[in-house]
Amino acid sequence: MASVSDALTPTARDRRVELTVRGIILGALITVVFTAANVYVGLKVGLTFASSIPAAVISMAVLRAFRTSTIWENNIVQTVASAAGTLSSIIFVLPGLVMIGWWTGFPFWYSFAICAIGGILGVMYSVPLRRAMVTGSDLPYPEGIAAAEVLKVGAGMGGTDAQRAAAIAENKLGLAVVIWGALVGAAYGILVFVRVLLDDVGRFARFGASATGIDIGLQFALIGVGHLVGVTVGVAMLAGIVLSWGILVPIMTAHHAALPDVAAFANGVWRREVRLVGAGAIAVAALWSLGRLAGPVVGGVISSLAAGRERRAGRGAELPITERDIPFNTVILVSIVCLLPLGALLASFLGGTPLTGQIVPLVLGALAYTVVAGLVVAAVCGYMAGLIGSSNSPVSGLAILTVLGAALLLVAVARPGDPNAAKALVAYALFVTAVIINVATISNDNLQDLKTGQLVGATPWRQQVALIFGVIFGALVIPPVLNLLNHSFGFAGSPIHGITNQPLSAPQATLISALANGVIAGDLNWHLIGIGALIGLGIVAIDEILRRTANRQFPPLAVALGIYLPMSVTLMVVVGAFAGKAYNSWVSRGKNPGVAVRLGILLASGLIVGEGLLGVAKSGLIAATSKEFPFAVAGDSFEPVATIVSLIAFPVIVFLLYRWAGRLAPRL
Repeated sequence: MASVSDALTPTARDRRVELTVRGIILGALITVVFTAANVYVGLKVGLTFASSIPAAVISMAVLRAFRTSTIWENNIVQTVASAAGTLSSIIFVLPGLVMIGWWTGFPFWYSFAICAIGGILGVMYSVPLRRAMVTGSDLPYPEGIAAAEVLKVGAGMGGTDAQRAAAIAENKLGLAVVIWGALVGAAYGILVFVRVLLDDVGRFARFGASATGIDIGLQFALIGVGHLVGVTVGVAMLAGIVLSWGILVPIMTAHHAALPDVAAFANGVWRREVRLVGAGAIAVAALWSLGRLAGPVVGGVISSLAAGRERRAGRGAELPITERDIPFNTVILVSIVCLLPLGALLASFLGGTPLTGQIVPLVLGALAYTVVAGLVVAAVCGYMAGLIGSSNSPVSGLAILTVLGAALLLVAVARPGDPNAAKALVAYALFVTAVIINVATISNDNLQDLKTGQLVGATPWRQQVALIFGVIFGALVIPPVLNLLNHSFGFAGSPIHGITNQPLSAPQATLISALANGVIAGDLNWHLIGIGALIGLGIVAIDEILRRTANRQFPPLAVALGIYLPMSVTLMVVVGAFAGKAYNSWVSRGKNPGVAVRLGILLASGLIVGEGLLGVAKSGLIAATSKEFPFAVAGDSFEPVATIVSLIAFPVIVFLLYRWAGRLAPRL
C-alpha cells in the first residue's frame, strides 16, 4: 500500500481536515475515560496499556457521521488520546508521597502542574528527535505501525470499492469487540463486587522449614495486558515468577521463624526481602538496556540537530508535509517558559519544610537535573518506543535510576542533618522524579504517534500540538482519580488506610519511595539489592547469548518484574500472553487472518478498559457508602463455592470471548 503522503500536493495539504475542534473534543473525551482506566489498572497491576488503537477505532466510528472527516483527523484524535496510556505512568512515582506520609492526598494544582509541565517538556524534547528516530531510522515502531494500519483500514484507503466497504465493516466490528470486551470485563468485576465471584485465589503451604504458594489473579485486565505484551515477555515474566516463588521465597522463609498464618508468612518475606532482590535485578536490567541504546541515541540526536541547522539555513522550505515540526526556536522558547513555573512549583513545595533555608540551591539543582536527565530519558524512551513499543518500554526502570540519581544529588546539595529534613528531602526527590518521568513517558508516546503520522501522511507539528492538548486533558483527570482511589482503597504500605481492606499495590511507587528513603536515610539493604544485581547480570548474559546464537530474546526487565511484582498480577499476565499467542496461531489458519489478529488486540484493549473503568466506579461507590462491599449478596461462608465457580467460569469466559472474536473475521 503506497504512503498517503505520496498523493499530497503543496496546495491539497493546506486544505485538508486535520487539526479540528471536534477532533480535539473527541480526543479529550476518550482521554478522560482511558486515563481513569489506566490509573486504576496501573496502581493495581503495575502495568499501563497503550490507548492509541482503541482510540483510533472509536474515533473512526464517531467521525464517520461527518462527511468531511479524514484519516488525518482520526489520527489527531488517537494522538490526543494516546496521552492516557503514557501520562498515567505518573502513578509509578506520585503515590510515593502518600506512602511516606508527606501527603494525605493529591493536591490538585501540585499534581496537575507536575503532569502538565513534565508532559509539555516531553513533547518539546522529542521534537528534535523525530527526524533521526522516525524518518531517518529503521526502528520498527510496532504500536505506531499497528495504529497506522488500523487507520488505513478504517479509512478504506487503497483498493476497490468492495475493499473499502470491507474496511468500514471491519471498523464497525472492531468497535463492537471493544465494547463487548469492556462489558464482559466489567460484568465479571460487578459479580466480584457483590461477592458472588472472586478475583483472587491463593493457596500457600509449608515444605519443612520453607513456605511458598501460588496466587492467581482472576482479572480480565491481566489477560488483556498479557495479550498486548506478547509471549516473549510472558515467558520471561514466568521465569521471574519461578525465581521468586520457586527459589527465593522458599530459601528466605527457611531463615525465619515461621508464623501460624502461612500466607502472611510467605507474603511478608516476599514483600520485605524478595522485592529488594527484584529491585536490584530491575536496576541492572535497566542499566543494560540503556547501555545498549547509548550509541544509537547519541547518533540520533546529532543527526536531528544537523537536520535542524539545514532548516534554519533556509534549505527546508520545500520539505514535504510529513517533515514539518514545531520550529526549533519555538521548542527552545516553550521549554524555557516551562522551566519558570517549574522552578516556582519546586520552591513552593519546599516552602515551610525543614529545607526552607536551602531552597535556592535545591531548586537550581533540581532544574538542572530536570533539563539534563529529561533530555537523556526523552532520547532513551523515544528509542525504546521505536524498538519495542510504548507499552513494553521499561519506564519503571528509568524511574528507579532517576530517583536514585535525584536522591544522591540532593543529598550532596542539602546534606540533611535531622530526620525531618531527611524526610523532606525524600519527598522532594520523589517530586522531582515525577516531573522527569512525565518527560520520559510523553517523549516515548510522541515518537510512536509521529511514526503513525508519517505512515498516513500527517503533519508532525499538528500532532505535536494535539499531544499537548492530550497532556492537559490527562493532567486534569489524574489528580481527582488518584484522590478517589486513595480514599477508597489506599496504597499498600501507606500510613493512610482506605475504606477497604484491599489496598492497591502500586508496586513501582512502593519501590521508588523505598529506594529514595534508603539512599537519603542511609539504611537501604544493599546486600539484597546486590544479590538481585547478580541475578540481573545472569539474566542479561542469557539474553545476550540467545540474541547472538538463536535470534531470540529473554527480556531482562520482564524477568526482573516477574520477581518484583505480586504473583497475583504476573501469573495471569503470563496466561494472557500464551492465550494471545494461541489465538493468533488459530486465526492465522483461517480467512482474513490480519483482521482477526487486529480484533484480538481490540478485544484485549476492551477487557482492560472495562475493568479499569469499573474499578474507578467501584471506588466512587465505596467512598460514597463507606463500605467495602456496599451491595454484597453473599458472605464469607459462600467463599468456598465462589472459589470453585470462579476457577471454572473465568477460563471458560476467556475461551468463549476469543472464539467469538476469531469467528467474526471470516464473515467479512
